[in-house]
Amino acid sequence: MTTTSADRILSLDIIRGIAVMGIFSVNVVGMAMIEFAYFYPPAYGFEHIGDRIMWAGNFLIVDGRFRSLFSILFGASMVLVVERAVAAGKAGWQVHYPRMIVLLLFGLAHYYFFWWGDILANYALVGMIAYAFWRLSTRQLLVASLAALSLFYVPSIVDGTSQLNAPAPLTAPADSEPEADKGFAADVAEDKRAHANPAAHFAFVSKHAPWRPFESVLNYGLETLGLILLGMAGYKSGFLTGAWRRQRYVMVAAATLVPAFLYYGFVVAQTLRTDFAQHLYWPWAWTLPTYLHPAAALGYAALTVLVIRPGALADRFAAVGRTAFTNYLGATAVGTVIFYGFGFGLYGELSRGQAWLIVPPVWAFMLLWSKWWLDRYRYGPFEWAWRSLSRWKWEPMRRPTAGPALA
Repeated sequence: MTTTSADRILSLDIIRGIAVMGIFSVNVVGMAMIEFAYFYPPAYGFEHIGDRIMWAGNFLIVDGRFRSLFSILFGASMVLVVERAVAAGKAGWQVHYPRMIVLLLFGLAHYYFFWWGDILANYALVGMIAYAFWRLSTRQLLVASLAALSLFYVPSIVDGTSQLNAPAPLTAPADSEPEADKGFAADVAEDKRAHANPAAHFAFVSKHAPWRPFESVLNYGLETLGLILLGMAGYKSGFLTGAWRRQRYVMVAAATLVPAFLYYGFVVAQTLRTDFAQHLYWPWAWTLPTYLHPAAALGYAALTVLVIRPGALADRFAAVGRTAFTNYLGATAVGTVIFYGFGFGLYGELSRGQAWLIVPPVWAFMLLWSKWWLDRYRYGPFEWAWRSLSRWKWEPMRRPTAGPALA
């Protein structure tokens, strides 16, 4: 599974499509309720068995892995774009940096007016740094990626280990007490006011976290850089383009996914058994498994190459991947209409499990509209805007003749 056209790599498009769909499975929680509940489920909207099932399913399959996969694909696409620019006789930086500047503007608009969980600004800022590495060989990229990821993950692992070795608290944490419940109620009330409309959201984040998109480079920029470099290596080696022998993909999938699922399954079982005891939950679920996310993401990529063959289903997923920018921002638009006050106003009204029920219809819509659109137009709406603004010229949008798109 490599290409279906002169300028598309089918495996990259399919994996990217799966990644952007998976991301919405967890992002919907951050859109539906207070931010802390995204990280610690019992904080809000976690009263029913369906909420626990939804958390367990996402933690076992999605959390951390699809964002890592999306970041890896960002790195692969970055080096692909730069290589094609150089092959066309252009300077790579003249193509790359305008793209990152425009992406940053989109990301800042996304963050300041719609949702705190934007990742685009972080990609753009770190992507400006990652350009310095694109000429490296596969081996050099892997070494640089491992170094960046180690600098980020090792302190986290050390911290998680120290948390587990610390004596268990004798009493329940303060944030499980009724007073804390009142605090969460106040948070929800304040957040609901911030979710009245985009202007209210802008006022809220400008007051409470105005520099968050830029601070993200210091907070987790090393992780993003490591994942981008891993994607560059995956592209240059042929791993992400489907060029490896089938046996090698089987080996990668087995070597990464088996230990990952064993650990994630252990955490699900122990977390439910201990009822999300915080002195165990934070190291088990957030600090210790971080290094497994990139490995499992590579396992998902290998599994995708193994399982999905060219055909109608592959074309659907590839179309979602080709319009991943639009689908990512479109998912926020759906969340805005559902949760903001000027729409259905359901912010803080749904439990975790109820919020997730929005996900399958959005997935179905992504699969339906993306292929339909690309049968008629060259790019997704936001892909077209990104391309036009980066090149500072009006790119042709409609296909010259009607007919199925090359996915």
